[in-house]
Amino acid sequence: MTDWTKAEWVDPAHNWQPLPVPDLPDRLLVDFATRCNLRCPMCPVWGLEDEQIEPFKGYMNLDAARKMLDEFTDKKPMVAPSIYGEPLLIPNMREVLSAVKSRGMALALNTNGLTLTESIANFFCDIEVDSVMFSIDATTKETLKKVRSVDKLEKIESAVFRLMKARGNREYPRIGVSFTRQDDNRHEENEFIKRWVGVVDVVRMGIVFEDGRFPEMAEPPKRVACPVIYKTLPVHHDGSVRMCCLDGIRQTDMGNVFKDGVRAVWHGEEFAKARYYHETGQWDKVPFCKPCNGWAQYEYEEEVRDGLLIRRSPEYTYYNTINRIGNWKGVLLGGHKPPPAEAHADAA
Repeated sequence: MTDWTKAEWVDPAHNWQPLPVPDLPDRLLVDFATRCNLRCPMCPVWGLEDEQIEPFKGYMNLDAARKMLDEFTDKKPMVAPSIYGEPLLIPNMREVLSAVKSRGMALALNTNGLTLTESIANFFCDIEVDSVMFSIDATTKETLKKVRSVDKLEKIESAVFRLMKARGNREYPRIGVSFTRQDDNRHEENEFIKRWVGVVDVVRMGIVFEDGRFPEMAEPPKRVACPVIYKTLPVHHDGSVRMCCLDGIRQTDMGNVFKDGVRAVWHGEEFAKARYYHETGQWDKVPFCKPCNGWAQYEYEEEVRDGLLIRRSPEYTYYNTINRIGNWKGVLLGGHKPPPAEAHADAA
């Protein structure tokens, strides 16, 4: 445990009003396998030296995973089957993903696509994986080499089209590509948008997280409690839970769902203290959160233009192709409002 968990609970304003906490989280992030085939410099885990990475590697026991999923009897969270692992490298991937979908949960993958075969693409379509987002971050192989440590751009792009072909006219999966802006690729940002907008269902443009914060994040004047600790449960392959998905090197320790169960951890003392300190503005009591500005990412604005629904937040800009907007609904919205009526009208 970190030192802040031993601090006294003090409300400096003496008028603390706790924010509501759902019975179970809306989003479940699970590293079924902490394993990756890339060494992206921007990654908080795989960008480290090999000897630093070794303690974080591992695989989740399938029976333990099923038991964890079974705790969500009424709640159907959105499940992302990776935090700092490549989901296509989960050893028993088909069993794991089928276990999620058979429980009526939405399944959203982020992948580099390098090992996506025709067989896997057909499997994703057959079980109706809800969303597949390909992390590409470049338009040339030279830039890809700098930001993702490989130059196999054609192979990654082929994987995107392979999945689109397998899906055909079916609704799912929702297929997108993403670009995280940083010094080595920002010169290709506009070209990336031109390359992919209108080709896939959604293009996600984001900013990089480094040194404990988003350096390019535009922040509102007043800091508020971070929505992450009220919506999202990040579970690592050993069942340990961290406060936030950005905690790749496990500086926080909120409990273990394999030992205590999901509900006990979610409503446990560690999350309760973190929420209390956020609600009372005592950021110094939560060292991991103190420098972070990720709390600012959840407000957004929208416009409908040129066949696109464009959604902008301080962290992301999403270019949603309106004629494919029908596969963006429910928990895939991340707790936000649905697309505006004019977008649905244009889609019709």
